[in-house]
Amino acid sequence: MLRLVLQRLALLVPTLLGLSVLLFLWVRALPGGPATALLGERATPAEVARVNALYGFDRPLPEQYLTWLGQLLQGNFGVSTRTGTPVLQEFWLRFPATIELTLMALLFAVGVGIPLGYLAARHQGRALDHVTVGVSLLGVTIPVFFLAFLLKWVFAVQLGLLPSAGRLSSSMIATHPTNFYVLDGLLTREWDAAWDALQHLVLPAVALGSIPLAIIARITRASVIEVQNADYVRTARAKGLRPSRLRRRVVLRNAMLPVATTIGLQVGLLLSGAVLTETVFAFNGIGSFLATAIFSLDYAVLQGFILFIAVIYALANLAVDVSYGLIDPRMRAR
Repeated sequence: MLRLVLQRLALLVPTLLGLSVLLFLWVRALPGGPATALLGERATPAEVARVNALYGFDRPLPEQYLTWLGQLLQGNFGVSTRTGTPVLQEFWLRFPATIELTLMALLFAVGVGIPLGYLAARHQGRALDHVTVGVSLLGVTIPVFFLAFLLKWVFAVQLGLLPSAGRLSSSMIATHPTNFYVLDGLLTREWDAAWDALQHLVLPAVALGSIPLAIIARITRASVIEVQNADYVRTARAKGLRPSRLRRRVVLRNAMLPVATTIGLQVGLLLSGAVLTETVFAFNGIGSFLATAIFSLDYAVLQGFILFIAVIYALANLAVDVSYGLIDPRMRAR
């Protein structure tokens, strides 16, 4: 298992290096430039030249890339041209919000998707199965931003059951030692702040987790159907293995390998979907700040934040590989 982890970590270096090259070229290929976005369309050529010289945008591309790469190796991800704040500081300020939202959405998707898919497979061809397939198709086809606006309008505006925006109510005074608002409320025993932060997570998490939930439910259903019709399951059933033990130890455990892969892939979907969800719900995380950086052509923020997201995505897939060995002991010997 340790060898597998080290191999995956070693592969991460060339992957991120290649991504950095593509990312650097993509950002520089965007129309306009940070100077024009920062100063406005009426900026004089002299003002644009001054900003380009200040941030090194007037240098040759290879020199710009090598300078940026050298700064990365020193832990310097540059400075935002829009806020004047170091990118690393901006990231750590907003990282907890996105992680809280992503974990909540993933918990919703996995906690509902796996049982729903499993029950649909057990009742294959019946009403529950048809409803699950229909709901999963609907969940995949509805855009995240549309569902976010719909949930916001119904549960926040019309019914007034949940907050419509932000991470915490404006009237709530709370201590934030880690910037993970729910965790902070639990650590400081400010139970009202923890409950308020949790309520603010519900709507964006449901909107963000809807597509992963539908995908996980469909993959779980297909995998369980395939496993429960396998020869070794029929053999175990014929030998008199108790149905509950058969479902738990044989069917569900063997069906989890493709589901684990799917869950790992959904992490990238959740991080990318956070851009829209955080914007709709005014959730001050990485996604909303990245959306603003795209419109302002903030090169340093775009490059730094996307690299951070790529690292998180790679580590999530590493966790999936490790989970294979925990789910199926045969995978450890490969």
